Amino acid sequence: MAFKPNPLSLTVPDPAFESWLRDSGYLELLDQRSSSSSYSSAGAYSCGDGAASDPAYAPGFFAAVFSGLGTLLSLATLNPLSKLAAGDFSGETPSWTRGFVGDFGSYSFPSSPAQARLRVHENVKRFARNYAALFILFFACALYQMPFALIGLLSCLALWDFFKFSSDKWGLDRRPVIRQILVRTAQIVTAVILIWCNVQMAIFCALCVSYAALILHAAFRKLTPSKPPHKKR
Repeated sequence: MAFKPNPLSLTVPDPAFESWLRDSGYLELLDQRSSSSSYSSAGAYSCGDGAASDPAYAPGFFAAVFSGLGTLLSLATLNPLSKLAAGDFSGETPSWTRGFVGDFGSYSFPSSPAQARLRVHENVKRFARNYAALFILFFACALYQMPFALIGLLSCLALWDFFKFSSDKWGLDRRPVIRQILVRTAQIVTAVILIWCNVQMAIFCALCVSYAALILHAAFRKLTPSKPPHKKR
């Protein structure tokens, strides 16, 4: 979607205009705006330098390479969960094919660290349930590759289920001291089983793979409208 230049728009501060675009659901325009501003600044740099027209000396190419590397390195210092809220998990799960994966045109390399940050924060909020499902899937795959850890995890679940059954049967709620001693003992036994069966390694592997998939998908996935624009009658 293209708009004609409007001189009156110069009176609107950029932060206020970006906030309006985000609140109105025009996230794709906000993404395109940050992308076009980065490309225009790079074009001005390459055109303003007289040596850039020389084929033997092309600083624009090296500038683009180092800019891309800087954008990728900025993802390592980014906290993708900083703007995530509990309410982001309460909505419906976006479609895996059209919403989450999309088509080939739904992806592009972020033109700047600012655009990568914008995409990551917005996509993590939108696809929070999808990323959570991916973590569960990766954790299940890690447990499948580590059967001993799976046995340890099932043993811990069986231990606490047996403790709940015994507590209800023997009325341990009326004996808080004994119940507290048994709870602490069960916690120690659970920690020993988890460490001995190397369950923490399965969780660590699932977290690493999930984090890498989240960062790459959220940074390269273009922003799409979060809600249809309001139409005036």
